[in-house]
Amino acid sequence: MSICPRCKRPLDDEEPYICCAGVQLRWRCTDCHKVSEGFAFPYGMCPYCKGKLELLDRGAIQGDRALEAVRKAFEIELGGHAFYERASQEAKDPVLKELFGRFAAMEKEHMDTLSKRYHADLPTAAEDFQLDRAAIFSGVDRKPEDPANLFRIAIAFEQRAVDFFAREGEQAPAGSVERELYRELAAEEREHVELLTTEFQRWETGRAGIL
Repeated sequence: MSICPRCKRPLDDEEPYICCAGVQLRWRCTDCHKVSEGFAFPYGMCPYCKGKLELLDRGAIQGDRALEAVRKAFEIELGGHAFYERASQEAKDPVLKELFGRFAAMEKEHMDTLSKRYHADLPTAAEDFQLDRAAIFSGVDRKPEDPANLFRIAIAFEQRAVDFFAREGEQAPAGSVERELYRELAAEEREHVELLTTEFQRWETGRAGIL
């Protein structure tokens, strides 16, 4: 079995890969100005006030498009996982509670796969994650009194993820590691959009879900 020369972790195959082990970056919020340390945060938002984070160690990832691709992937995956976990906890409808719990598990499994493949240590999930953060990212107004609003937010931010990864994949150099990563992530998120849309349609008509 091959070993990564950087972090000494085993490699699954001989395909090109990115080692993100031990990468820690410092960020400053452009709103509250607090400094946070970590590889990635849900949706790239400040963990304190939901403001925009600005990279302080500007030289740390400049010129490394592949590493930046993995970091952006974790931003979105972390946000999706945190959203589904919180939505499952807050949903009053037992069907929605179970459904979002299943999606949280799916996102966690995908993050574990990414973590293993790119040797990145998974950031600790924020226990105080608020659904408003996902609503801001998705561009859908938050309406706590409307159960369907959770579906609309979920579908919207998954679609935004599809659009982002597809766009970045087209711009990445042909044959590069990041191009393949973006394509893989776009396909994953596209599947999520289709699943959520189907589940939403079935839920609206009172039919059992497919998951």
